[in-house]
Amino acid sequence: MSATTPQLATTVHTFTQLLSSTRRGARLARLLAAEQLRAWPVSPGVTERAEQIVAELAANAALHGRVGSRDFRLTLTLDTAAGQLRIAVTDARGERLPSPPADCGPSPDTESGRGLLLVTALADRWGVEPYPPSGKTVWAECACETPAPDTHSERI
Repeated sequence: MSATTPQLATTVHTFTQLLSSTRRGARLARLLAAEQLRAWPVSPGVTERAEQIVAELAANAALHGRVGSRDFRLTLTLDTAAGQLRIAVTDARGERLPSPPADCGPSPDTESGRGLLLVTALADRWGVEPYPPSGKTVWAECACETPAPDTHSERI
């Protein structure tokens, strides 16, 4: 007689979209991410953090990662078993790597340069990976607990 061990169902949700390397493409990335995350089992607090992270990474891809008419890619991956949301933005400029915020703190008078400080504050961790042949992927991860199903129901 053989017995099987019950396994938790692993659900991985993925969303990927190519967007133009423009300010409009960066704005659309944020809007699409917000809409997608609201459709997934993600708490509102994590959705708000992720929306801001997407906005910063997409703006950086459009501003610093732009090469000609090449697009950038937004990928969202939610692993419900691991309780983790991964945000990844891939652009075409692999030679222009972001500097850690401690190395490049902006002066108080500048109007920009704080995006990665926000990502550092909002994400549990972030990093950069090469994307051959010439691009890079900047990613951020947020721990998240998927909302528990409502087990309380009113009885009439």
